[in-house]
Amino acid sequence: MNTTKEMLGVRIKELRKQCGISQDQLAERIDIDPKHVSRIEVGRSYPSLDTLEKIAMALNVELKDFFEFFHGRHEEELRGEIGEMLKNVSKDKLEIIYKVVRAIAR
Repeated sequence: MNTTKEMLGVRIKELRKQCGISQDQLAERIDIDPKHVSRIEVGRSYPSLDTLEKIAMALNVELKDFFEFFHGRHEEELRGEIGEMLKNVSKDKLEIIYKVVRAIAR
């Protein structure tokens, strides 16, 4: 399981690449050392809130976008995680979940 720090770093890297800019370019835009950008993206360092806000502005995204960790998961991984979550759910809750899933799957 990845740590929040690692998932945050991966997400920042994804968003940076979507913008088509390098780590060096991002570092220059937000006035930090390129090595610090690298450490953030590999999950070795947390950015400060100030740095996170600057990254968001440089990438033209909202802060909340950094914490959308589950958008790029593979189908098998999602199915496995859903199965794990459902293992200890009561029958009453399973019936509700079933109705919701059935409505979405239509």
